[in-house]
Amino acid sequence: MTPGAVALLSMSMSTDAFAAAVGRGASSRLSFFKAVRAGAVFGIIEALTPIIGWALGIVAASFVQQVDHWIAFSLLSIVGGKMVFDAARRSDESEAPPRSGALALIATAIGTSLDAAAIGVGLAFIGANIWIIAASIGVTTFIFTTIGMLVGGVVGTRFGKWAEITGGIVLIGIGTAILIEHLGLMA
Repeated sequence: MTPGAVALLSMSMSTDAFAAAVGRGASSRLSFFKAVRAGAVFGIIEALTPIIGWALGIVAASFVQQVDHWIAFSLLSIVGGKMVFDAARRSDESEAPPRSGALALIATAIGTSLDAAAIGVGLAFIGANIWIIAASIGVTTFIFTTIGMLVGGVVGTRFGKWAEITGGIVLIGIGTAILIEHLGLMA
């Protein structure tokens, strides 16, 4: 993957964490330290889940080598489509305020990072460098979450919804680019 694609993937994978952070920040004004702590929790979990998915994908890669680009395209498109669908159907007013506390923070971080595991599986099929990508996703999620927590009280949940929609569209675009590249349509 090119550095630009890694950056776009990292930002896309971070948007659901950003949206959750904006929601958490909107429900209570947090100190800078608590925002950084939340960012660290989200960043670490978001960096680990694609590695787990990648490891599972490596085991299966030899069995599916002929269709790996279709699998990567499908996984990215499904995750991206679900992000767009979930964000679009959610009304800003109907969202329940996020729970607080360390366990709720960790549960939210895990919930927003499950899509990264699916992405990790797809990355194994295309032979991407998971270590660079996972580190990029983790750092980007840390930054997005910290900023989301800090601005949540000012911006509210509306901005997070649009960020998640944009992230989903970018994931679909990356999946399409992988498919086009592997099919040789851009030669």
